[in-house]
Amino acid sequence: MRGGAGALPVPGGLALGVVLLLVLAVLPSRAAGVNVTAALAAFPSFADFARLLESSPVAGELAARSSLTLLAVPNNNLPRSPSAFAAASGADIADVLRYHVLLEYLSPSDLARLPASGKLVTTLFQTTGRAPSDLGAVNLTVGGNSTVVVRSPAPFPGSSATVLGAVTAVPYNLSVLAVGGLIVPSGLDVAASDSRPAGGVNITHVLADARGFNVAASMLEASGVADEFTADERGAGITVFVPTDDAFADLPASDRLQSLPADRKATVLRFHVLHSYYPLGSLESIVNPVQPTLATERFEAGQFTLNITRVNGSVAIDTGIVQASITRTVFDQNPVAVFAVSKVLLPKEMFGRGGADSDVMAPPPDAMAPDAAENVRTPPTRLSSPPALRGGADSESSSALSTARAVNWRCIRLVLLNLHLLLLPLV
Repeated sequence: MRGGAGALPVPGGLALGVVLLLVLAVLPSRAAGVNVTAALAAFPSFADFARLLESSPVAGELAARSSLTLLAVPNNNLPRSPSAFAAASGADIADVLRYHVLLEYLSPSDLARLPASGKLVTTLFQTTGRAPSDLGAVNLTVGGNSTVVVRSPAPFPGSSATVLGAVTAVPYNLSVLAVGGLIVPSGLDVAASDSRPAGGVNITHVLADARGFNVAASMLEASGVADEFTADERGAGITVFVPTDDAFADLPASDRLQSLPADRKATVLRFHVLHSYYPLGSLESIVNPVQPTLATERFEAGQFTLNITRVNGSVAIDTGIVQASITRTVFDQNPVAVFAVSKVLLPKEMFGRGGADSDVMAPPPDAMAPDAAENVRTPPTRLSSPPALRGGADSESSSALSTARAVNWRCIRLVLLNLHLLLLPLV
C-alpha cells in the first residue's frame, strides 16, 4: 500500500475539490462587493458623508460591486443640507452620490499618470439611464500645481471639485479619495429651471448652507448688497466670487477692510460680482478677459474691473494687486453661479495707491454738502493789497495814503528843479 500503513485511499476528484475550496477561501470574493460605510467608519472627518450613503439606496447598490473609487467629501466641505443643495440643481441626492462612485479602481499613482487630455471615467449614475449621453461620467484632469480636478465632461460643466488626497484603500477593490465638495452632474438645466425659486436665489442662504463662508455671508447681509442680487438675476444673471473664511483670515492687517466705512465696504463686495451668468466652463474659455463688475456700474467705465484668465489649468482672477483662483463651485443654477476663491479680491482703485483712502473713492465736487461748501474760502473777486500793508482802521489807511502822495509830489518838484538848472546856461 503506497500511502503507508493504515492510510485510506483518497479519490482523485475529492482531492481536487478540497484544493479548490481552499483556494476560494483564500481569494477575496468579488460577488461580496464592498462595504464603503465600514471603510469610512475609521475616519470621523467623513462621518457626515458616510451617513448620507447609509440613508440612501447607494450603499446597498455597492454591495454587489467591486473595483470602485469613491469620491468622499469631508464634513467641513459638505453643504448643511445636501438634499437641498442637490435639489437646487434639479438632481436627487442619491444620483449625486452615485456620481461620486467611479466604476474603476484608481490609486494615487494612477492619478499621477493621467494624460494631459484627462481621463473619462464612468460613474454609478451612468448605469441608471437617467444621465443624458455620456454625462454620467466624470473627467479627471490635471490642474495647477499638479492637482487633479474632477468635473463633468459637458462643454460647460456645472460643478467641479479638487482631489484633496487619498483616504484609504482595499487594493484593487476600493479606493477612497477625498474631494473638495459635492459634484453635481451636468445636463439637468431643464429640471433646475422648473425648480427655481420665484423670488430668486438667496445668496446668503446658499453660503450658509455651503459652510466656510460665514464672513462673506454676514458682510453681504449687513451691507444690504445681497438684496441687490435679486434684481440683477432677472437680467443676464450674476456670477459671484466668494472668499472663504480662511481667505479673510489671511488678509494683512494693513488692508483694514473691516474698518472701512459702510459704503466703501459695499463697493468691495460689489467688486466680487459679475453682471452676467458664467458657469465654470465659460470662465475657462472667456473671450474678453477684462470684465466689469457691479462696482463698475457705480463709477466710470474701466474702473473696478477683473482680469479673468486660465493659468495652469485653473481659473485665475487678477485685480491688479491680488491674484486669486477658483477653488470650487459652490452653486450653479442658471442664472446664478457662485464660486469659492482663494483670496479676497481687493480693487486697486482702493488699495493700490493710497490704501483705503484712495482718491478714486472721493465723492465728485458737486456731491459736496451745502454747509461744507459755505465753509470753503473762495478767492476774492478783486485784487487786494498784501496782508502786510492792510490797516486795522480806516483812519490809519487814509493817513498812510496822504503821506505817500506828499512824498510823490516832493520827488516831482526835485526833478523839475534839477532840469531847470541844467537848461540855464543855454539861455
